[in-house]
Amino acid sequence: QVQLVESGGGLVQAGESLRLSCASSERAGSSGAMGWFRQSPGQEREFVAAIRWNNNRPYYSDSVKGRFTISSGNARTTVYLQMNSLRPEDTAAYYCAAGRGTILSMMSNPRGYDYWGQGTQVTVSS
Repeated sequence: QVQLVESGGGLVQAGESLRLSCASSERAGSSGAMGWFRQSPGQEREFVAAIRWNNNRPYYSDSVKGRFTISSGNARTTVYLQMNSLRPEDTAAYYCAAGRGTILSMMSNPRGYDYWGQGTQVTVSS
């Protein structure tokens, strides 16, 4: 069973930055993907960003494009999420996700992923 461990959440003021990290216990295959979702209380889990391993191309939701950057470490076991210009509406629990064979049309859908981390809280005060 693949295990994902997130770190880097915290409390910041609007306009500040945070960097999240996610480490996987296993190396992903070339057809997989790894990324981030977020969820606020009473809300559905929302896509934030992801990388497909077959071309290392990043994908972003419109709400974070231009402010957040997803990147990967070596050996397809680690992803990072650099979050700049944070806003109060970015406040949520952020979850790392990994998919064994995530197809392009499912990149932004939680059902496209097989493994999930426990989540790390990001709180942005105004």
